[in-house]
Amino acid sequence: MRQVMLKGRGDFAEWRSAARALLAGGVPPQDVLWQSADGGGDLFGLNASVESYAGAAAVFSVPKGFLEAAEAAICHSDPARFGLLYRLLWRIEKERALLEVTSDPDVSLLRAMIKNVRRDSHKMKAFVRFREVPAMQTGRRRFVAWFEPDHFIVARTAGFFQRRFTDMDWLIATPKGAAAWDGEVLQVSTEPAERPVAEDETDGLWQTYFANIFNPARVKIRAMQSEMPKKYWKNMPEAALIPGLIAGAERRVAEMAARAASQPPAFHERLQEAWRAQDADEGREPLTPLETLRREAAGCTLCPLHCHATQTVFGEGAENAEVMFVGEQPGDTEDLAGRPFVGPAGRVFDEAISMAGIDRDEVYVTNAVKHFKHERRGKRRIHMRPEAGEVAHCRWWLAKELDVVKPKVVVALGATAYLALTGEAKPIAEVRGMPIPMRDGMILFVTTHPAAILRMPDEALKVRSLAVFRSDLADVARLRASLQV
Repeated sequence: MRQVMLKGRGDFAEWRSAARALLAGGVPPQDVLWQSADGGGDLFGLNASVESYAGAAAVFSVPKGFLEAAEAAICHSDPARFGLLYRLLWRIEKERALLEVTSDPDVSLLRAMIKNVRRDSHKMKAFVRFREVPAMQTGRRRFVAWFEPDHFIVARTAGFFQRRFTDMDWLIATPKGAAAWDGEVLQVSTEPAERPVAEDETDGLWQTYFANIFNPARVKIRAMQSEMPKKYWKNMPEAALIPGLIAGAERRVAEMAARAASQPPAFHERLQEAWRAQDADEGREPLTPLETLRREAAGCTLCPLHCHATQTVFGEGAENAEVMFVGEQPGDTEDLAGRPFVGPAGRVFDEAISMAGIDRDEVYVTNAVKHFKHERRGKRRIHMRPEAGEVAHCRWWLAKELDVVKPKVVVALGATAYLALTGEAKPIAEVRGMPIPMRDGMILFVTTHPAAILRMPDEALKVRSLAVFRSDLADVARLRASLQV
């Protein structure tokens, strides 16, 4: 057993040097014991562990994606990260596409570590609060801040603060290191820092800002604490207001309602006028249950998405379809046409179901969210993924569609559709291709959304993913046939 002792404070070069030496010596992962100084041990063990391999020259290349992933994961505080990265490095020599196998336990753990590090970096950028201290003779203003990260992210995140606050001198101190900028040099240390003592009269500005952006009508305490965990509150001046703002939320909502406009928005009145005109037509055939539902959804205002969308894009297809496909939301083309799956993703979908022997006229196609969520960039409208709350608002319409159509097989195209149908948020890789029982005897089948395939930057990966998608739809056709017996 080879023992490797590292300082273990987010230094990728430190781990890489040891890993190269071990790899050159042909030492398999199971024969290496990785330890960090923060977790105890003898720092002098490092030389004894890897020196014997220092003269060997390893000719070995890794995908760029591994280097980027390793540089992020090495910042995690879990001592198991060193062994995990070396194990992946060892395997990549024979499994070059290993990082694309999201179901692999090592890859799954790596992705989880990277996600935690990125989240911690995001929290640092959001919740660092600078306080001004007396200036030096240079005349530049000086600020200090204290932050308590979960991982070794100071060096990884320091560049953001240098770019953002380049016109002032600052110090960010944390238990896992520190970063300082003097206008010319960015200095980063991995040594634990002491908390600076500073008070700032501008703390009141943070409180004024937070009190004015706080929306009592949208208070969700769990969601708020998920985005702003309590561990950060003690270092944020505005956090002192949170208990009082929450306690007074109901009263403030009532005050807001009393001040609200008494007339509905103009676009709402235009929609209602159009439906009233249609209802006044004489000799009209009675509406089917699905047509009635579609007409009701046209005036839906359950969430703010209707304000910017052109129209509601409801489902379409056979009212007694045996197979129902559920996507995420309409895209730009669908929003303008008022029909689901008629844009680029729709063409991929049509081709795939045709190859599987499924007639689109015999199935029902809809979306988890009925309005197009987007942001404008110039003249373009760019797709934005709907939030869980927006998906929840639209679940009522989706449940009604299921009640009317009563399909035997429901196909969730993507994670958002799976969330809408089950209430669970899971990676597609965990549930893909497995028949899942639903209520009323329906069977759920999960696969990728065709739009996700179109957005893949790697052409080879796109080709493989499209082949798997087509294979999944062929499985759907076989599943439907088996249920007809």
